[in-house]
Amino acid sequence: MTDFRALALPLLASLVALPALAQDRPEIFPTRDVAVTYRTNIEGQPAEIRMAWTAAQRLMRMEIPNGQGYLILNQQTGTGFMVMEPTRMIMEMPAGQEAAARFAHASQTARFTREGGDRVVNLPCTNWKIEDRGETGRACITADGVTLRAQPGNGRGGLEALTVEYAAQDPTRFARPEGFRDMQIPSAAQAGPAAAGAFPQRGSALPPPGILPPGVAPR
Repeated sequence: MTDFRALALPLLASLVALPALAQDRPEIFPTRDVAVTYRTNIEGQPAEIRMAWTAAQRLMRMEIPNGQGYLILNQQTGTGFMVMEPTRMIMEMPAGQEAAARFAHASQTARFTREGGDRVVNLPCTNWKIEDRGETGRACITADGVTLRAQPGNGRGGLEALTVEYAAQDPTRFARPEGFRDMQIPSAAQAGPAAAGAFPQRGSALPPPGILPPGVAPR
């Protein structure tokens, strides 16, 4: 479960932050139901991560590699839960807890700069430079809010879409499963990034959905 959290929590932290004061910024949550398979690196090894979004409910599901489980996140409320299928456990991430609160609050200093157009998996997207407090990341995002490519400024980690499928998503896949035991988010994660090593500071440059935070790479 430690490896599961080390991968899942940094990714989850990047999925809902909204740069509230950015005047020229991309759509940062898909406006249509979509499922995307991304290529990334975990401990130096290639890996694939599949994510899906329901536009109307503003929910995101991220599959964890190797069948360890999945994450569900409510972008509107900043709440979510992590399902660990091998152990049949659910870790709640309520908005009232410190770690979940980090997901619900945006950086108010992040700045987006357009850097021209590109194509990824034969889909058009706009390259954006994302800056905040000395950190920089880049992402290529479609007009309807799908991140096709993302790269932290340090060159480590990053994501790139392999497939994009626009189709209605089954709402049951975003619902809380029955018959699973509850567990609380680990106390180290609640204490903050220094203790957990997983959550970026509130107010750091958190890119749009599907993007690793600048300076954070899967471990």
